[in-house]
Amino acid sequence: MPAPSEPSRNLGSISSARITRFSFPRNRVIGDSQVRAEHVQLGVLELETSDGFVGTGFFQNLFHPLPAESELVRQFEETAMPGLKGAIPAVLLNRLSRPRGGNNRALPMNFGEAINQALWDLHAQQLGLPLFRLLGATRDKVPAYASGLDFHLSDEDYVAFFGGAKAKGFGAFKIKVGHPDVKWDLNRLKLLEEAVGPGATIMVDANEAWTPKEAIRRLHIYRDAGHDIYWIEDPCIRDDYEGLRQVGEAVPFAHLNTGEYLSLHEKRLLIEGRAVDILNVHGTVSDVMKAAWLAAEYGVEISLGNTTMEIGVHAACALPECRWLEYSFQDNDFVLETPIRIEAGWAHAPDRPGHGLKLSDMARKEFRAPNVGDATPRSRIPRGSIPLPSQQAAE
Repeated sequence: MPAPSEPSRNLGSISSARITRFSFPRNRVIGDSQVRAEHVQLGVLELETSDGFVGTGFFQNLFHPLPAESELVRQFEETAMPGLKGAIPAVLLNRLSRPRGGNNRALPMNFGEAINQALWDLHAQQLGLPLFRLLGATRDKVPAYASGLDFHLSDEDYVAFFGGAKAKGFGAFKIKVGHPDVKWDLNRLKLLEEAVGPGATIMVDANEAWTPKEAIRRLHIYRDAGHDIYWIEDPCIRDDYEGLRQVGEAVPFAHLNTGEYLSLHEKRLLIEGRAVDILNVHGTVSDVMKAAWLAAEYGVEISLGNTTMEIGVHAACALPECRWLEYSFQDNDFVLETPIRIEAGWAHAPDRPGHGLKLSDMARKEFRAPNVGDATPRSRIPRGSIPLPSQQAAE
């Protein structure tokens, strides 16, 4: 009998890490009924292995500048690198750990998500597989819906944005609702339907703006006004499982989409409480796949929410229960060698080893912002999104 093979001898271990910091104004103000954000604060992590592969991960802060690049490197070397150096990526991804006490805490700066992305990238590269294939996918594209993150846009910019998305081939659209005045919501729904025409799939997202009773009231008002809503997202507080269940039962004409803010444990409680129709997932690849396995046990559909650089397309393609990927035109993928292809309302998974997203040398040289206060002017950033009237007026 031949001796057991030892593949670990042929797989390189993690040898070094590099962090690059970016800061630049967004192409539009994004936000919802609770928050707004005007700048991109992005960090890119690159893990290198002893066999020459580089895995890439992303982390960001929506509302405040990241620390200086030197401080990010210091924190990473102190908190994360000791557990990574010398380890094989596949081993780390499969390792079960049970932290206790003071060890049960997240890494700073959302390093954990970036590390997970980089490890999956390395694992797939070392096997010579695109990530979506490694995850078991039998398809290489998934329907995408146009998400405006649009609460703070003027009506004019709002109409231009969704009209532009329609012109690009999208057939499904998600808008922000939850204004204190329901007439505002109704006006936005009316403007949307005028911009995209009949037959579109319409989703609305309240970002926890309502009580369960107010959510039920609003959805009935929308319906009475003639608006067919495919899903209502996050209508009330995220862990009010009984309230969410009440909403779902009271509005059988719309799906209830929620769960994006919850931990894996909380997602289980949500599903077991029959308080969700479509489980919204994003974050680490590992947690998305675990949550999807759990949802499949209960026959619950999945949607893939916003993921940095649309990296979530890999998991979306691999999950049979996933029918939608969120795409919100954030114009930050110019830092990549080759971005995810979004075409005619479909997101295409890259058919190259790993997740296929690499930081470009051009971005590293031209757009890096190593210090707090550094920022690339919007005028220098390549525009790949939908021009808005307010932008044109500013120019």
